[in-house]
Amino acid sequence: MATPVALLSESVLGWSIFTIVLLVIVAFCWVYIRKYQSRQESEVISTITAICALAIALITSALLPVDIFLVSFMKYPNGTYKEWAASNETRQQIEDTVLYGYYTLYSIILFCVFFWIPFVYFYYEEKDEDNSNKCLQVKNALKYTIGFVIVCSVLLLIGTFVPLESPPNQNSTQWEKVQYLFEELGSSHGLAALSFSISSLTLIGMLAVITYTAYGMSVLPLNLIKGTRSILYERLENTEDKEEVEHQIDKLKAKVSCADGRPLSMRDRRNLQDLEAKLQVLHRRSRHLEIAERTCCNKVGSALRPMKILLGVFFILVALLFFVTLFISNLDKALHSAGISTGFIIFGTNLTNPLNELLLALQPVFPLDYVLITIITMYFVFTSMAGIRNMGIWFFWIRLYKIRPQRTQPQALLFLCMILLLIVLHTSYMIYSLAPQYVMYGSQKYLLQTPLPTADPSQGNHSTAVTKICDADAPEDQCTVTRSYLFLHKFWFFSTIYYFGNWAFLVVFLIGLVVSCCKGKKSVIEGEVDADDSDVSDDEYVH
Repeated sequence: MATPVALLSESVLGWSIFTIVLLVIVAFCWVYIRKYQSRQESEVISTITAICALAIALITSALLPVDIFLVSFMKYPNGTYKEWAASNETRQQIEDTVLYGYYTLYSIILFCVFFWIPFVYFYYEEKDEDNSNKCLQVKNALKYTIGFVIVCSVLLLIGTFVPLESPPNQNSTQWEKVQYLFEELGSSHGLAALSFSISSLTLIGMLAVITYTAYGMSVLPLNLIKGTRSILYERLENTEDKEEVEHQIDKLKAKVSCADGRPLSMRDRRNLQDLEAKLQVLHRRSRHLEIAERTCCNKVGSALRPMKILLGVFFILVALLFFVTLFISNLDKALHSAGISTGFIIFGTNLTNPLNELLLALQPVFPLDYVLITIITMYFVFTSMAGIRNMGIWFFWIRLYKIRPQRTQPQALLFLCMILLLIVLHTSYMIYSLAPQYVMYGSQKYLLQTPLPTADPSQGNHSTAVTKICDADAPEDQCTVTRSYLFLHKFWFFSTIYYFGNWAFLVVFLIGLVVSCCKGKKSVIEGEVDADDSDVSDDEYVH
């Protein structure tokens, strides 16, 4: 019989840690977005939207350890259920609590991705200089947002009305088939529809992870290890460049006097314009270098140089650990899964997976595994941010926006949070790839009755109970699968795409590592001054 007090204490422990993490996530998102938003062009709506969207994504990721904690703490280490979890009805109630949490958070994510973020983006795009006609601004923003709503509706319909199993009677009438589809929808409580939509977004997040996170995992630690160039050397180099450009400008202008006032040729005029633009950039670089030399941050950064090197070494070791773990996991799937038609899904681990073993060892000592999952998620966020900052936001070969501290435009801020939101969504599958046993069952074990050999058959059959780690061979009523796993693997073809995406991630990481090693030290004002920056943008940063 379940003990209400024990059940309440177990649930409160898991959800109380989740509440603390929730508050920390909101504070982190506020500081993070405020750091990057533009000082002059900041908009309250875009800032709040960016903070909330990123917070919702991180909170959804933080629900994974709670899910694993609750299914793991239903059992004792010897494989028997605890008193409060002995009832199947009680276990179902706990699982439904987590499931409804996923429903709520994923629904909010769909609302943000397919309605609110596009609406705020187009609302700002339609803003006039006089800002007089608000109704027209809202109307135009809604007109563009309808396309995103239609896409969301299509995804929900596909997930709803395409069952994973065929109707039992292939000779049934059309009405019976339609009735069967509605029965499927009711039986799954919309799980398939929501799972298909979220998996589609996760697929886009996979592309962002391959593009930005894989590169950021190499560029972030190597930049910390290599450090930045000397400010004095950069100022000297910048001064020499200015003198050279000024000399070339004087030579071109001298052609006018030598040619008795005749205008310069088209080619010379174009060269003169390019040189003047280059000289303007060098003047701005000079101002930024002077400010950087006077700031306390630069002096503190120089003093903390040994710490940066140690942090860079730690990050590169973590990146290599992820690389090895992901490679082993993919190799395990290639060797022991049922193949492409099942999404390369394996139940358990056949090859030694270091991260999976570490999480399983930490899971009984709650919240150590929670802390490690949080570190992994934030590591993905920081490395993704490093990749986005170094590369910018691109659409094929066109760079749309640059991401820079205190100078990011509201539209770029919304793009940034959309990308990070999708990356965090894909992080849940990445964690499953890194630790499949942990994500599926946590530290659950079950008792397997094993017959003992006897010399005399007349003495009857004897058996002994052996404790085993939960896997696909366990009886259905002995191991509880996490709700997160159901969302991740509702559709096998998404799992297949994710599997090949992991191989692409490994390849891009190796390429990024080679590129990062070949690149020299970055400038102390890296990304602060570009040729296409306006004077207003520059003044915003300087002042």
